[in-house]
Amino acid sequence: MAEETINVIPKDKEAKEGSFTPLIIFMLISLVLAGLWDKVVAIKNAIHFVLDPSAGALLTWNLNIGMLIVVLIITIITTVVQKYATDQKTLKEMRKEQKEMQAQMKEFKNHPEKMMELQKKQFAMMPKQMKLSMRAIIYTGIPFILFFRWFQDYFLASGSPKFWLGLGWFLFYLISAMIFSSILRKWWDVV
Repeated sequence: MAEETINVIPKDKEAKEGSFTPLIIFMLISLVLAGLWDKVVAIKNAIHFVLDPSAGALLTWNLNIGMLIVVLIITIITTVVQKYATDQKTLKEMRKEQKEMQAQMKEFKNHPEKMMELQKKQFAMMPKQMKLSMRAIIYTGIPFILFFRWFQDYFLASGSPKFWLGLGWFLFYLISAMIFSSILRKWWDVV
């Protein structure tokens, strides 16, 4: 009888690499909630009940500074979740390995066969790294989508005000979040 070999992934390694299934499920739930925002009034009313007296009060007090405070709070929460919901050690090791591969690719730029091998290795790492780094979306995806729907309602009701430099709310949010996120990630050593 031929001996059968079974390829079993150790549970620890499987847990480290994660799975796209929970991520996909939570993304779908987020999209369904966003789609039901105007159809199921209870969702919209519940979010307005929570955010109107908190974030809405900050925006009413001072549009620009209030929005910066709201963005900072959201960014702090998402950065903390990213730090503790992901395997930072593994992500750092993967980033280090990618940097080493990029350095090797510069050395072997005149050797297409070696370049192709390094590119294949780098491409094989992408899904694993994505699974690990996207794990935080499971915890922040639904609140994030609901917050954005609330922002749309709030700023539409306010007559679509402009922020500093004439920016709309989404662009102002995006730029502010990128700045705060880069500072917080560096300060708290988050990959």
